[in-house]
Amino acid sequence: MGTVFSFDLRDPATPPVRRALKEAVAWLHHVDEVFSTYRPDSAISRLGRGEPVPERCAAEVAEVFALCEEVAHTTGGWFTHAPGGRLDPSGLVKGWAVERASRLLYEAGAHNTCVNGGGDIQLRGEAAPGTPWRIGIAHPARPGALAAVVTGRDLAVATSGTAERGAHVVDPHTGRPATALASLTLTGHSLTRTDAYATAAFAMGAAAREWVEALDGHEGLGITAAGEIWRTPRFPGATWAER
Repeated sequence: MGTVFSFDLRDPATPPVRRALKEAVAWLHHVDEVFSTYRPDSAISRLGRGEPVPERCAAEVAEVFALCEEVAHTTGGWFTHAPGGRLDPSGLVKGWAVERASRLLYEAGAHNTCVNGGGDIQLRGEAAPGTPWRIGIAHPARPGALAAVVTGRDLAVATSGTAERGAHVVDPHTGRPATALASLTLTGHSLTRTDAYATAAFAMGAAAREWVEALDGHEGLGITAAGEIWRTPRFPGATWAER
């Protein structure tokens, strides 16, 4: 999927957990085979060319497309799985894949984990007994610096921005890159939706703050192109400027 995935497990590596970790890695490779826009032989690339989807992939593609339609409705059309007319559900697939990998580990007995897919993270449990997870948010204008630290338990954290890939999020209404924000981080419980909502909110630009404040179960922190930082009242962390 064009990015790096990592696993941080804080529970004993029992045989069931080891098996689940292998299963989770295999799952991510499978998702890449089905949904990667970087692979011409993936199911999603074939579908984009008007070719039939392999039957073994059809149910997963249908599930992802249904979720994309749900998020498109919730965001008032600010999320799309066809940006610029090109079939690309990546704005939802990565979070969906990471959340399922996290669930595989949890069901095997690993209840304190961090699964990270290119900076979009599903957290379960704690980093240590009595200690919440701490997740650094990269500053989009200062390489190597942090803009904020998110703290919490059983949390999903997703960031859309320009720090690593430049202006790559497209405003679905204009077809041009969204440039009003430099970074937008959302927190929630389900990474599938939190990741997709972060993409949509980033595309909204100046309207993102009001939309996020009205979004049940989610909090946000935005950094404008001018470097101004805002956050919703219950955002689980602090910006460096406040520390």
